[in-house]
Amino acid sequence: MRTPTELLVIFDCDGVLVDSEPIALSVLGEMLKSQQVFLTEDEIADRFLGRSLGAVAEIVEQEFGRHLPEDFPALIRRRLFKRYEHELRAMPGVFSALEALALRGIATCVASSSQPERIEKSLAVTGLSATFGTRLYSATMVKAGKPAPDLFLHAARQCGYSPANCIVIEDSPAGIIAARAAGMRVFAFGGGGHAGAPAFRQKIAALKPDASFDAMTDLLQLVEGSRSSEDSLHG
Repeated sequence: MRTPTELLVIFDCDGVLVDSEPIALSVLGEMLKSQQVFLTEDEIADRFLGRSLGAVAEIVEQEFGRHLPEDFPALIRRRLFKRYEHELRAMPGVFSALEALALRGIATCVASSSQPERIEKSLAVTGLSATFGTRLYSATMVKAGKPAPDLFLHAARQCGYSPANCIVIEDSPAGIIAARAAGMRVFAFGGGGHAGAPAFRQKIAALKPDASFDAMTDLLQLVEGSRSSEDSLHG
């Protein structure tokens, strides 16, 4: 494992690297409506933001008694990918933030609840693929997705870092809970198109992340501040 001064920054993808959540929640709402599950945008976000499609199916069955068809994930991906081609954008400031981390020798990876094809599509469409290479980790690679810690622990293990040397960048309650359970520091990012509602922000704040920020241009300063704090502890 790495020395205490070395860090791995683990990025969620949707709503952190790419501003995809408004698109994804819209598509999910349309698809659920086709299955006679009627929810408002806020209800969809509250139940499903940051969770895998497998978790979505479980929640729908538990709460509404509706068994989603086996091809439901494939249908969602098809519709999502079509919209991604025309609408998906990288989060403002994310390229400069990633470059700044790289210049400081800070490692990065992606750990997302989405399936690998969706992660790869999101990064390809927005031009972010080259930044992360093969350091992409999906909830399909572990037993339990967020809010369980499995995915973040898997990503850290694959990259060769201990949980104490990891900082997770998350936008969802499920992701923040998962990072906490993994024993990692977590910064809540609130700059996505879905994150402006006061109720949502209150829910994030109640989870007490180590830091909260809305602009990717602030990330390096937060990470460096966290690293300085660790250095003083081990000095």
